[in-house]
Amino acid sequence: MLAGIRVVESASLLNGDTLGMLLGDLGADVIKLESPGRGDYLRDFMGQITPHNSPAHVQVNRNKRSVAINARSESGSQAVWRLLESADVFVDGNAGGAMDRLGIGYAAQRERNPGVVYAAVSGFGILGPYATIPTHGMLMTALAGANPVERGADGLMHPIPPSGIGGAEQGGQATTAAAAHAAMNICAALVARSRTGEGCMIDVAGSDAVVAQALTGVTYQLNDSRLTDRSSLPTVDGGVWTGAKYQFYETKDDRVVILAAIEDKFWQSFCTAIDRPDLITDATTNTGGVDFGADENALREELNEVFRTRTSDEWVELAIAYRFPLGPAPSTLLEMAQDRHIRSRSIIVDGEHPDAGPFTYVGSPAMIDGERFTVNRPAPALGQHTREVLAELSYSETDIDAMISAGDAAQ
Repeated sequence: MLAGIRVVESASLLNGDTLGMLLGDLGADVIKLESPGRGDYLRDFMGQITPHNSPAHVQVNRNKRSVAINARSESGSQAVWRLLESADVFVDGNAGGAMDRLGIGYAAQRERNPGVVYAAVSGFGILGPYATIPTHGMLMTALAGANPVERGADGLMHPIPPSGIGGAEQGGQATTAAAAHAAMNICAALVARSRTGEGCMIDVAGSDAVVAQALTGVTYQLNDSRLTDRSSLPTVDGGVWTGAKYQFYETKDDRVVILAAIEDKFWQSFCTAIDRPDLITDATTNTGGVDFGADENALREELNEVFRTRTSDEWVELAIAYRFPLGPAPSTLLEMAQDRHIRSRSIIVDGEHPDAGPFTYVGSPAMIDGERFTVNRPAPALGQHTREVLAELSYSETDIDAMISAGDAAQ
């Protein structure tokens, strides 16, 4: 859907890399602008499959082309500007101010290319007192309140288990959350530009994105003192929901499913499916027809026995037939990746990288017109497409050779 949109990405590590991946997955021509020599050190960080191919690099730098240009040299700077002037979107995955120091920040780009959509995605954003602090993932989630800790008996800091309905810890991985919100706003900005001709600056902080992703838990915690009726809330002990009707159960084949029959209609369907009309209770009209089965230990123990009578697959088929909320709860990611429904959605995709070999990708959660996700370009080597892209910018072979010989570009 973004075919024809050119994205220039300047990023190392996961923040900007993941955003570029999302745009490339949608069909944009993502050109990864790197420095000769080192480039994106994510290639050599977080483990190796083969030299310069970490799993993270193979995953988040797919569907991109790589050019290696020295933006600080005179001829390199000219080439960078020629590339930037051809861009619809610029992805800045660096700490605040880095692109300004190179002379290619938003103000400079907008002067030459008023339609550019400039997306800065970083740990703490480019506005605010912490903007210039370099970050990694846990700094972002910590600021979001997603990593509360306390001192243990050993004198060291340890995580505090979540309590109540949950909080910011539900916001997930900061880098991925930030990239998703940035991509959504970039697409909106491109729609707006089609009307006005004007681009804009998008500033996304990973710490903010974690809060936004956990909006339900955060909203409830920040407004907890204003609640006047708690009867419809679930009971939670040590971060674990204790209700019998919204609970995990072990099956006959030693696998786990989760039941979520909290609405009266679904609980009745479940009781009918297992031929236990005696478990159907009066409608819980005082809570809007919702009942988590709180403090019903006897019911939970009885359901433990019931769930041991069928395999996981048999329970899923029963849920499909009687339309009540129940699904598998894989105990490991390897088990998850083999689930028939997960496989049908192409969120987990097996592929082949030319250097790293067989690789299992995390695909896209969105299926468009029923199409399965595919990787069109494997993650590139540093500067793999320098000649190709410079030629598209009308550089002659002689000019390209001269730049490479001078160290102003690398192939």
